[in-house]
Amino acid sequence: MSCDNSDFEIELRDDSEASRIEAIAAHYKEIIRLIGEDPEREGLVKTPMRAAKALWFSTQGYRQRPADILRQAIFSYSGSQMIVVKDIEFYSICEHHILPFFGTVSIGYIPNGNMIGLSKLPRLVNAIARKLQVQERLTAAICREVYGTLSAKGVIVVCNARHLCMQMRGVEKQEASTDTIDYLGDFAADPSLRAEFFSLIK
Repeated sequence: MSCDNSDFEIELRDDSEASRIEAIAAHYKEIIRLIGEDPEREGLVKTPMRAAKALWFSTQGYRQRPADILRQAIFSYSGSQMIVVKDIEFYSICEHHILPFFGTVSIGYIPNGNMIGLSKLPRLVNAIARKLQVQERLTAAICREVYGTLSAKGVIVVCNARHLCMQMRGVEKQEASTDTIDYLGDFAADPSLRAEFFSLIK
């Protein structure tokens, strides 16, 4: 099947969520046609809209403000020892191949008069992960956001992920995973704090 779609373009009726999802679905329908399938086939008729809704959900980070998520639950706290939330699951989309990568994030911070409600850290991870992303920037962005919004003495973030762009295409290495780490403040200055964090998340 061949198709010349050099002039294919979808115009938004308006800037509403529904209009954007409809436009994404129209593009998916054309992609299905371009790869050689029939988008009118019974099993594919509803696929463009399903895929558009899935992509809209998976990229909701573009419509969230990470700092606002954290500010919803900042409380006074006089403690000064490390707080760790580990193994926070996340799903993201590789910006190079538009394929998923997924794994876990562990966050440690040293409070400076404030603490964050525990549920807000996983929500923060979701808000930053759910957009076109690379793991390195994901890790750094989480670290920066906690450090800046909370005015913490120190923050450390470790991310472990598996990338479908490495597993289902390209080098096709099924067991490969990637670790990234970022830290600011006291964690940058004191190796013993980093060692303590790693002992806690093992």
